Amino acid sequence: MTRSDGYLLEHQQTEAHQQTGAHQQTGAAEHLDAFADLFDPTTFRNLEAVGVGAGWRCWEIGAGAGSVVSWLAKKVGPTGKVLVTGADTTRLAPAARPPVEARIHDIEAEEPPTGGFDLVHARLPLLGVADRERAVRSMVSALRPRGRLLVEDTDPALQPLACPDEYGPEQRLANRLRQSLRKLLDDRGADLAHGRALPRLLRETGLSEVRADACFPIAAPACAALESATVRLARDRLVTAGIATAQDIDRHLANVAAGILDLATAPMISAWGRKP
Repeated sequence: MTRSDGYLLEHQQTEAHQQTGAHQQTGAAEHLDAFADLFDPTTFRNLEAVGVGAGWRCWEIGAGAGSVVSWLAKKVGPTGKVLVTGADTTRLAPAARPPVEARIHDIEAEEPPTGGFDLVHARLPLLGVADRERAVRSMVSALRPRGRLLVEDTDPALQPLACPDEYGPEQRLANRLRQSLRKLLDDRGADLAHGRALPRLLRETGLSEVRADACFPIAAPACAALESATVRLARDRLVTAGIATAQDIDRHLANVAAGILDLATAPMISAWGRKP
């Protein structure tokens, strides 16, 4: 399985980064920004809960839109450090100055950075990793004693509908297209029930004080932005696979733009614990 096979929300943006078209790049950026709008408040609340503060050494896995990196940099201050790694860190160029260092790194194939961290945080990169247990153990091995790990992943199978309140043809179309997107991933061997396993994975690596919660956005403006970006990026694959028509996609995008859908996204599960 490749990394993109495991993503529902980030699957299309990963492929867009591998293409040269300006349209794909713009769509991927919109996708990242919408995801950050939806889930940054939850991530920041959870980072506050683990106690990140001045002087901390942090490893942020996955650059994302850069908002989490900026937030961590302010928290740790000039005496701290934020190492951010991922397959693509280009969006971090403006922020890649002390205390931030950006580095290309593959959590699945490479050894973790050395030096010991007070905090390791990952949002979404585990979704496409074939051996998630090994990846979590790699994160834990990078922690200092009593360091904290916070891992956040979506769980599409927990909530399979785009419109939980399916009361009309517009909502039924939205749900049919959401199922079509999931079929694309299912056909490629994606595991869509990964987020719920995070608390167990953290306990099995020997972390203590393991806690978890879930964020389930619905009817938020960013839900519509994320839906629109995802469907536009997936459009060609949906049509080529014969599981949706161009007319259906255009109609759904018009419904999203009109604001008549109470859209939901896959819940994000956040789990954290402390290294003994």
